[in-house]
Amino acid sequence: MKLKLKIHTQILIAILVGVVVGVVLNGHIERAHVAGERLARADVVCKYAAGVKLIGDLFIRLLKMIIVPLIMASMVTGVVSIGNVRSLGRIGLRTFAYYLATTLLAVAVGLVLVNVIAPGAGVEMPASQAEAQESTRQPPTAGSIITDIVPENIVGAMAQSKFLSVIFFSLLLGVALSTVGQKARPLIELFDALNSVMLKITGWIMHLAPFGVCALMAYIVGTLGIDVIKDLAKYMATVGLGLGIHACITLPILLLVFARYWPLRFFRHVFSAVATAFSTASSAATLPITMDCLEENAGVSNKITSFVIPLGATVNMDGTALYEAVAAMFIAQAYGIEMTLVQQIVIMLTATLASIGAAAIPSAGLFTMMIVLNAVDLPLEGLAMIWAVDRLLDMCRTAVNVWGDSCGTAIVAKLEGEKLT
Repeated sequence: MKLKLKIHTQILIAILVGVVVGVVLNGHIERAHVAGERLARADVVCKYAAGVKLIGDLFIRLLKMIIVPLIMASMVTGVVSIGNVRSLGRIGLRTFAYYLATTLLAVAVGLVLVNVIAPGAGVEMPASQAEAQESTRQPPTAGSIITDIVPENIVGAMAQSKFLSVIFFSLLLGVALSTVGQKARPLIELFDALNSVMLKITGWIMHLAPFGVCALMAYIVGTLGIDVIKDLAKYMATVGLGLGIHACITLPILLLVFARYWPLRFFRHVFSAVATAFSTASSAATLPITMDCLEENAGVSNKITSFVIPLGATVNMDGTALYEAVAAMFIAQAYGIEMTLVQQIVIMLTATLASIGAAAIPSAGLFTMMIVLNAVDLPLEGLAMIWAVDRLLDMCRTAVNVWGDSCGTAIVAKLEGEKLT
């Protein structure tokens, strides 16, 4: 019988192999120094790890190659699937307001924690990468950020990977296609087909992810040593604390204030959905269970759940947005790059907007993370470190996503005059 491992299992194995290869490479480096060879650290890495680094670089380039068309197609189809904005009515407006507010609150919590705890401070990253990044980085002003949101030329913005511009145009295009009606059907079908094609290509590239991740991890550990893995504990604690605050404080307060519902009682009603989300790391797979819990246990009508929950699975990713903000700041701190207040606001906006329509993408957190890093000019190579612990954090943030969707459904139902049980 042919054994087929899931992609996250393959990536986990690849990370372990990469660490072992990196330790071997690092051992060669240390012996070279002990022997007194007159070789700079970069020269030694080049001698032993050039081929390994090349594999990792090619994988990063493949990801960069597809990110613009993938995100544009998925966001346009995601917005179109929501329907005509004018037809959403009061329920739609309340749902969107809740999802936008909670996502922004989640990102704000993450940014506060990562600035206070500074999990990336003292983490050493490859010097050549950090120096190259620092030499080309020019912190943007608030004016330049606002200006860049609206592109002069969308093709130019796509070519230059200006993701805020691409996101803005995609949202605008999606809304326009929704309002035009039948005349826009051919273009809608075109974007739907493009989205399917890009998802297929994404699937092919994700099959190469174990090789790319292994190479990137081997290069980082080979350059810096095994201690770099220990630095991830503080990062995980920061993400976990942020998710805990959002799930146990922010969302319960909103539930108590707007739905007049005791949080612990409500959590018992939707526990099955949250537990399933944690075990599967998939909001979409949990959707039927979430709707059933809300309707059967909490007394929410199907009219509300059938609109709010599927929409939440598409556009509401509180936990993911928080994780992306913390991860981006961790990478910046690890590379010794100081992020200005304006850049952190960009992280907040990008993490929030990138979640729209991204749920359909395999490993959505990875691709939205790339958008956030690109938006503030941070090196994508830093992704290799956070991948090492991504599976566990993915389970946690998915559980928070589903818990947030459930709280939002109860709040909207209460505001619509429904009596919850």
